Amino acid sequence: MSKWPVDWYFDFISPYAYLQWQRLRREAPNMALRAKPVLFAGLLNHWGNKGPVEVPPKRGWTYEHSLWVARRHDIPMRLPSAHPFNPLPLLRLSLALGSTDDVVDRLFAYVWRDGLLPSDAEAWQDLLDEHLVTPADINGENIKAALHANCEEAIAAGVFGVPAAVVDGRQFWGVDATDMLLAFVNDDPFFSTAAYRDAHLLPAAAHRQK
Repeated sequence: MSKWPVDWYFDFISPYAYLQWQRLRREAPNMALRAKPVLFAGLLNHWGNKGPVEVPPKRGWTYEHSLWVARRHDIPMRLPSAHPFNPLPLLRLSLALGSTDDVVDRLFAYVWRDGLLPSDAEAWQDLLDEHLVTPADINGENIKAALHANCEEAIAAGVFGVPAAVVDGRQFWGVDATDMLLAFVNDDPFFSTAAYRDAHLLPAAAHRQK
């Protein structure tokens, strides 16, 4: 059976990216996931958006909803000691280690299963030692350039948030789109309908005043 090639853009800061990663690894054997770390804040800045935790009432909801989704799908989850946090060390470590499935699994688990952060000095050093990596290895200009290139690639593909899967020219954004993505790669006939094909052509009748 051939596999669908899927460019999967993510940031370790996102609990929803962790949850979708777990589901896709478990439920989508017909996907060839290409995990691509991006800086979520960079996408937000480019498109002029706010992240969910930058809207005060949405912040608490995000954590509550994440725990519910984890429980609903039997995914181990523990919130870290603080959020949001600076994800750059994790993103750069992932790139330095090739962003393989095992690497992405391990780094997501560090935050969202073990509840640890890059600022937890002893645990972070243990993680670096586990992978035989030094701080210099993850702060080289080549690693920074690779992260920037991933962000530029995501923006060029129209990616505006994480997690986002791009497959066959279509973008599926957010944990709520996981079932939709799974349906697409399993040839759901909905995606051949005129209604779906033309939905993006819907015109706007009004614009919010800024």
